[in-house]
Amino acid sequence: MFDKLKQLGKLKEIQNILGEVKAEVEKEGVKIVLTGKLEVESVLINPALSKEKQEKVLKECFNEAIRKINLSIAQKMTRFKV
Repeated sequence: MFDKLKQLGKLKEIQNILGEVKAEVEKEGVKIVLTGKLEVESVLINPALSKEKQEKVLKECFNEAIRKINLSIAQKMTRFKV
């Protein structure tokens, strides 16, 4: 029973860590901010870019932000043994 409570405590701590992690990526005036829960916090586009260029840069920004989040979480999770 106490093991389950310990695991629950660790899970709560992991949730807190995920809530704290953020990744911000900016390229060519396009900027996104992503949380550790992979939720979009903000998106800024550059109206000077063509539609096709905006789509390309947005995709690159999202992919880079996701890589940053995954790396950050992996580094923080090394201390946990669930």
